[in-house]
Amino acid sequence: MKTTNEQKIEEILTRGVEKIYPTKESLEQVLLSGKKLKIYIGIDPTNPNIHIGNAVVLWKLREFQDLGHKVILLLGDFTGRIGDPSDKNSMRPRLNHEQVLENAKTYKEQASKILDFKSKNNPCELLFNSAWLDKLTNKELLELAGHFTVQQMIERDLFQKRLAENKPIGLHEFLYPLYQGYDSVAMEVDMEIGGQDQTFNMLIGRDLVESYLKKEKFVLATTLLEGTDGRKMSKSWGNVINLNDSPNEKYGKVMSIKDGLIVNYFRLGTRVDEKKIEKIKKDLKSGKVNPRNVKAELAREIVSLYHGERIAEGAEKEFDKVFKENKVPTEIPEFSIDKIISTNKGKKTLDILDLLFEINLVSSKSEAKRMIIQKGIKVNGKIWSDWKKEVEIKKGIIIQVGKRKAVKII
Repeated sequence: MKTTNEQKIEEILTRGVEKIYPTKESLEQVLLSGKKLKIYIGIDPTNPNIHIGNAVVLWKLREFQDLGHKVILLLGDFTGRIGDPSDKNSMRPRLNHEQVLENAKTYKEQASKILDFKSKNNPCELLFNSAWLDKLTNKELLELAGHFTVQQMIERDLFQKRLAENKPIGLHEFLYPLYQGYDSVAMEVDMEIGGQDQTFNMLIGRDLVESYLKKEKFVLATTLLEGTDGRKMSKSWGNVINLNDSPNEKYGKVMSIKDGLIVNYFRLGTRVDEKKIEKIKKDLKSGKVNPRNVKAELAREIVSLYHGERIAEGAEKEFDKVFKENKVPTEIPEFSIDKIISTNKGKKTLDILDLLFEINLVSSKSEAKRMIIQKGIKVNGKIWSDWKKEVEIKKGIIIQVGKRKAVKII
């Protein structure tokens, strides 16, 4: 029978884990020996938010921190300027250093919802990779590049796809894995944790650690948490749940996920016991439980994880108020309208499409028109059905798009 420590290590190396290099058994052996490892994850601040997909690796790092291992959160303020080509169908616009640092401003605050930066005995360390990558000389870069071939880079699926579609591949994109790999050398780490989409980059670092430092570097690739619509979690697709989202936003977004994602969200997005997750999976498959009720439990778990049980209960009540009782949300942002025309009757009015766009409830007037046709717009609780009609602007009127987005005109 396994000891408590053995059980902990077994769970860490299996739950939410896609693959371990060189093997799970070799890493398990080192962990059971009592040796303390230096372990890191890296995040490029290409936007200001950390989402719960990123949180999967943060939680995995926290588990190792709780076991007493030295952990590092590395912010890629250098690599963020290049842009990680992993899973990208085209070159992303390059960011300058100021933009990257601006995005990173609240990263420590967000990550501290998971990692312990204040521990007296074993605090998580925060580092920036510009500290060493900005100082790389041409000679050192040539030596770094000499460890790999063009064929190794071009064989990546994402590059093959771009070549087949005649899409450009930037030379700097070939350099990205080298820079990320060099992070492991500069910090002299024993292990890196990242999403499975980062496997190629992490293995480049594994090769470099062996070449430069003559030692083993373990790589733990985690399973990816899908976005609310089933695609990869991406801000550009609007399917993310951010750590900085309000409790009500988190709750509502979780309730919007596809039923087929429920089990994966429990496994990767919560701390719920694995035995309970297996029971949920079995009950869903047999039809014993209503997926809507299970999602409500999931939403409570995720909101509780980051905000506490009491706030999670409040978020649930607010959600039920809006979606079950068809009432207006309690907290509604206010908006002042300047773009107003006066009719000949002295009433202040504005075209409904202009209004929805002005108060940022839609991204375009064509989206506003589509939402009206689909009966997704309400003015003071009544469905607005005529996209050509003007709205009389009065203080305190409430405009809604769907059930979760609303604005009060002041």
